[in-house]
Amino acid sequence: MIINSRFFNRSELIGFVALAALLFVILPLSLDVFRLNLVAKYLTYAFVGIGLVLCWGYGGILSLGQGVFFGLGGYCMAMFLKLEASSPENTKIQSTPGIPDFMDWNQITSLPLFWQPFHSLTLTILAIILVPGLFALIIGTAMFKRRVGGTYFAIITQAVAAILTILIVGQQGYTGGINGMTDLRTLKGWDIRPDHAKVMLYFFEVFLLFGCILLAQFIRLTKLGRILVAMREQEDRVRFSGYSVANFKIFAFCMAAIFAAIGGAMFALNVGFMSPSFVGIVPSIEMVIYTAVGGRMSIFGAVWGSLLVNVAKTGLSESFPQLWLFGLGGLFIAVVLAFPNGLSGIWADYVQPRIDRLLAWRKPKPAKAWTDSSVADGAPAE
Repeated sequence: MIINSRFFNRSELIGFVALAALLFVILPLSLDVFRLNLVAKYLTYAFVGIGLVLCWGYGGILSLGQGVFFGLGGYCMAMFLKLEASSPENTKIQSTPGIPDFMDWNQITSLPLFWQPFHSLTLTILAIILVPGLFALIIGTAMFKRRVGGTYFAIITQAVAAILTILIVGQQGYTGGINGMTDLRTLKGWDIRPDHAKVMLYFFEVFLLFGCILLAQFIRLTKLGRILVAMREQEDRVRFSGYSVANFKIFAFCMAAIFAAIGGAMFALNVGFMSPSFVGIVPSIEMVIYTAVGGRMSIFGAVWGSLLVNVAKTGLSESFPQLWLFGLGGLFIAVVLAFPNGLSGIWADYVQPRIDRLLAWRKPKPAKAWTDSSVADGAPAE
């Protein structure tokens, strides 16, 4: 794909190249497999951040329930992996071989009907996209068609996250309950646990992430992206211009849900389990913090924010396990108060202008045009 100035401006092109160099070259060469797998885990939240840039940054729709869609994508992938790990040969010691172990523990004797499609990887991939997308479509249609937005919409998405968490925990026989789905081993017979598999999954995830970045950038540069920005600034004016504001909001919300679901699916593949602890209110708010720190108006900023905040979170939780939540909250407050546009705003306001001045200073000045000696000596020119 040709990347030109119409697709990326200079600052975005620098960010694209720097991020590609970091993820494809620097980190794989400098980190061991354990740390590289940690980076892969952090990058799963970058998918959520990209969706939030479209939904919150450009559309002005703050969703505090993105963990719902992250979890739906993760559970769809985990269900496929769990069924593959629950073959009759692997579960012959159970009372009912061929079903997941947590179903056997809860006296379920046959695989539920809604689990059946997850025997197929193709149907699983479709479910990762369609299930969260349709769920977001239902929520968005119910809310935006009635012009529910702002704080009320954010609270409703939090309520949805809480409800889904309670549902997953309560239906232990079908979802694994509070323990989630564990012991995920193979993908179509390929063992995902060895070190070489972790490295391959990392590179696959990075390629997928850049594909989502390019898709989000394409949406941002189209007429749809410009309408989203106009809708955020002057919603009534856009409505009076004849556009359906509700439909644009629904589209942005559904795209954010699909991006989050892709991240959740990659999380289940990289980490090897999925639990309701990644679905509720707290992880959803953390995902918003990643985007705010990176910059809610910048696609690349959301990726950098997801990486840097999670690195800080890991360091703080290892050194100060009782205080890291306070540190994370303080970081969010400090960024919002001092730098409302996040790291991308710092780059745009302070770093990029200096780079532009440096490039302009080093640019050679054009040579003076040659003049006739007779004119230079004061003789009249012909």
